[in-house]
Amino acid sequence: MNRVSQTSFAVTPAEALVGINDRAAMLSQPGFGKYLTDHMVTIRYSADKGWHDAALTARHDLSLNPATMVLHYAGEIFEGLKAYRHPDGGAALFRPDANARRFNASAKRLAMAELPEDMFVDAVAELAILDREWIPSEGEGSLYLRPFMIGTEVAIGNHPSDSFLFSVIASPVGSYFKGGVAGVSVWVSDNYTRAAPGGTGAAKCGGNYAAALAAQADAARQGCEQVVFLDAVERRWIEELAGMNVFFVFDDGSLQTPPLTGTILPGITRDSLIRLARDKGMTVREEPYAIDQWRDDLASGRLVEVFACGTAAVVAPISQIKGNGFDLTIGDGGLGPVTADLRKTLTDIQFGRAEGPEGWVHRLF
Repeated sequence: MNRVSQTSFAVTPAEALVGINDRAAMLSQPGFGKYLTDHMVTIRYSADKGWHDAALTARHDLSLNPATMVLHYAGEIFEGLKAYRHPDGGAALFRPDANARRFNASAKRLAMAELPEDMFVDAVAELAILDREWIPSEGEGSLYLRPFMIGTEVAIGNHPSDSFLFSVIASPVGSYFKGGVAGVSVWVSDNYTRAAPGGTGAAKCGGNYAAALAAQADAARQGCEQVVFLDAVERRWIEELAGMNVFFVFDDGSLQTPPLTGTILPGITRDSLIRLARDKGMTVREEPYAIDQWRDDLASGRLVEVFACGTAAVVAPISQIKGNGFDLTIGDGGLGPVTADLRKTLTDIQFGRAEGPEGWVHRLF
């Protein structure tokens, strides 16, 4: 059944689409975020009109006055979700309603206008449908959808913007990490923190990611692919990676992940894995876990697997943890059985190879 949008979009298809052969070449090796599809969504907000002028058009550059508030005060939020090709040739979104709710939570935290959830889902769905030829059909490629919103009031004064632009762009993607599902090495930052109590750690805003870049550069200099942050108060408790949540797997088969106390992004993949693990009868604890516990549990053999998760990377095993004065391998440095099983369970649902909990899969066509 084709999806029916509840939002009325003014549709202006692109006059010149990327050629079939060029698109096929891009889809054969999409990388991550390297190529963009032909179209985009824009919806505008003003204090007097509310949300208006919903449009689905050819992808185009944005023109901004140099005094536009987002350029000075970082009034910006975004989301990330994917459209997956199914075995019958159709495609579906995975839990877009959860992304819509988190988008509005981010908007509220940054004093931005909240977007009706059905309008959010309609926007990402309609773009995926129009650019359906960009959804990969080989391997575990997918169409990554990037909804975002910026404050567009033209003013130098520092106050909440009274106008906004919501937009959605899309990009065909493959594996987030060059090694696919091979083990990822992480550097424990003792110099930088990602978020503090009362800050914007639970919001998906660009400032959080910009603040992580220096730490990410430190990790790269240490030969690591990712950085893991400690809490800002005690510099002891594990929080999350630069852009992913983290899980610990113990020798009794139980899982543990840091709790959502306001400094950690409430990941959709994180939430999905907790639900799937518990459905399998596994114990999942949302409790603090310290860096010294991580090291001690590796030494004793109690900790057997660690993995990171997020929309972009899905589930990625962490094979090595490095920090000032230590360099430890986790398990055999590869994909552990619990991580592999949870990853397969999740991706089978996303790609339509298995049934998932009710409401998780939103069929597009």
